[in-house]
Amino acid sequence: MYDIIIVGAGPAGLTSALYAGRANKKVLVLEAKNYGGQIINASKVENYPGIESISGFDYATNLYNQVKKLGVEIKYETVLRIEEDRTVITDKDKYQARAVIIATGAANRKLNIEREQDFMGKGVSYCATCDGHFYKNKIVAVNGGGNTALQEAIYLSDIADKVYLIHRRDEFRGEEAYVSELKGKDNVEFIFNSNVVELNGDDKLESIVIKDNGGNTKELKVDGLFIAIGQAPSNEAFSNVVDINDYGYIEAIDDVRTKTDCIYVAGDTRVKELRQLTTAVGDGSIAATVAMKEMRKDN
Repeated sequence: MYDIIIVGAGPAGLTSALYAGRANKKVLVLEAKNYGGQIINASKVENYPGIESISGFDYATNLYNQVKKLGVEIKYETVLRIEEDRTVITDKDKYQARAVIIATGAANRKLNIEREQDFMGKGVSYCATCDGHFYKNKIVAVNGGGNTALQEAIYLSDIADKVYLIHRRDEFRGEEAYVSELKGKDNVEFIFNSNVVELNGDDKLESIVIKDNGGNTKELKVDGLFIAIGQAPSNEAFSNVVDINDYGYIEAIDDVRTKTDCIYVAGDTRVKELRQLTTAVGDGSIAATVAMKEMRKDN
């Protein structure tokens, strides 16, 4: 029996583990893929209070190591479902806890256009810091208008000969500091009010077709397309114990409580106004604190 099982090893989940571990609770973190969540792909994190600049990988690794030193158990297993009695069933085993925190974050949203899957790893990517080095002195496009897309474009502008930044609206949603930096780069071209509608090539991506709001199309010769159009949660497995909105996010009561007693939610996977590193770690600390407080009431 664990005190707390945390589903997800991103910033929210690891912060919950940090707080619970420091309180000498028996904690298990279950992660389907790799620790760190989406932040691990950020080339630079410069909006976290007290840290002027750090790579997402370094931040996530520091947090992971901090949690491991507390003796928190971390297993790489996929959670298939959670029962109302806090039994957590994975693809390898099942575990029981006094409390469960769901902190699964969200995955990269896809364009869902023809041949997108075919070109993954062959010109289509969702992570510039992972794959950008393959495009040195080449031509690339970034699709998106939020902070992630802007950061991807900045990173790629130092590697590629040319970067097209394509956004479906007439202005970016990301921070003005990133926009200003991109405006100062000679090899970055903004394309507004447009969507990527077609991917072309034989064995690898050779060009993309974009369509503007007036229905006009244009072909761009590119070697790579980096898709940064947001994230989508994957919470269907928990629908028996939590309420999920039309967009797939978990509805929280008082920020971290769900409709099921002793099952909590933290981070980007829940309904919230702002999805940032600061809000993820905030959720993680609150979820662990609330869970432990309610455990004491049951004793």
